[in-house]
Amino acid sequence: MSEQWLEEVKWTEDGLAPVIAQQHDSGRVVMFAWMNRESLALTAAEGYATYWSRSRQRLWRKGEESGHRQKVIDIQLDCDADVILLKIDQQGGIACHTGRESCFYRSLEQEQWVCKEPVLKDPQHIYK
Repeated sequence: MSEQWLEEVKWTEDGLAPVIAQQHDSGRVVMFAWMNRESLALTAAEGYATYWSRSRQRLWRKGEESGHRQKVIDIQLDCDADVILLKIDQQGGIACHTGRESCFYRSLEQEQWVCKEPVLKDPQHIYK
C-alpha cells in the first residue's frame, strides 16, 4: 500500500504535525496533540487515535491507560497541509487526563483563568 499521502503532510523540522481531536457529532474540540508519520499511519490503519508523546518520546495510543480511546470517524488535513483534524468518537466521554470531557475547560475572565467544566471522573480512579 502506498504511503504517498503521508508525504503530502508538511511535517515540522522534528517530524511532527499538530493534531486537533474533535468530537464528530457535537463539534467540540476535546484535545490537541502531535503526530509523526508512524502515529498517523497507525491511526489510519487501526481506526483509533495514536499520537506521538513529546514528553515520553514514544507512540501513545490514546486510552492505553484510561480506556478512553478515540475511534476515528474522519481524518482531515487543512489547506496548508500542516494541521491534522481528527473527527472522533470519544469513548467514555473523557478526553482530558484531568477527568474532563475536554482539555479546553478554562476560560479567561477578567485576566484570570476560570474553570468552566466539571471533573467527570477522578483521575486517581482512571489512572492506576
